[in-house]
Amino acid sequence: MKACVVGYGAMGKILCEMLGEDLALTVAPECEIKNFDNVNMDLDVIIDFSNPNNLDMIYEYSKKTRTPVVFATTGYSDEQLKKINDLAKIVPVLRSGNFSLGVIVLNKLVREATRLLEGYDIEIIEAHHNKKIDAPSGTAKMLLKSCMDATGYDAKYGRNGYCPRQKKEIGVSAVRGGTIVGEHEVMYCGVDEVVTLKHSAYSKKIFANGAIKAALWLKDQKAGSYDMEDVLFGKK
Repeated sequence: MKACVVGYGAMGKILCEMLGEDLALTVAPECEIKNFDNVNMDLDVIIDFSNPNNLDMIYEYSKKTRTPVVFATTGYSDEQLKKINDLAKIVPVLRSGNFSLGVIVLNKLVREATRLLEGYDIEIIEAHHNKKIDAPSGTAKMLLKSCMDATGYDAKYGRNGYCPRQKKEIGVSAVRGGTIVGEHEVMYCGVDEVVTLKHSAYSKKIFANGAIKAALWLKDQKAGSYDMEDVLFGKK
């Protein structure tokens, strides 16, 4: 596999190291080249661990060369998400709020638990390091969507002042501090009992492992929009 990594921050560096001989080049500031202008090679896949500002660059190159893209970046605007969906009509595109295999299984469990624990109050709590710039996290949004799809409830982001809990709401809280890699907890609060589903990440390597697994799978797919559940459980 000839993979291109976009971004050379903490995750980009770990991913480049783990790819080894499968790494063809890195693109974006502070790494091999700054953009795709002078890239003259056939790439099997692009893995983006940078930031939303690089989307236009990736979009244009992928569209021109028909290169599959794994989007591991979060914080996209609605307009940018539409652009990613448009790209998926031309090339294979995989986007996920989290690339931990454990989190993907957690999300599947959340959908099932939400269905079975009908009527329970649902709260989602996520915690990350103090340098994370977006909130709630992409993973929290993914878990929230699973809960909302199963219940039809609305999201309530944080609470402050007079704000009694409504029956049909899902609470979402974000914590930022220290070097927390990533923690996500979904609480189902019923009468006299609480059921909790939780995932804790202790190293960024778990996300790189998942992204590499996704890239190896995606490079052989047809044009379309995919997620990590397609990689682990097969296309729905």
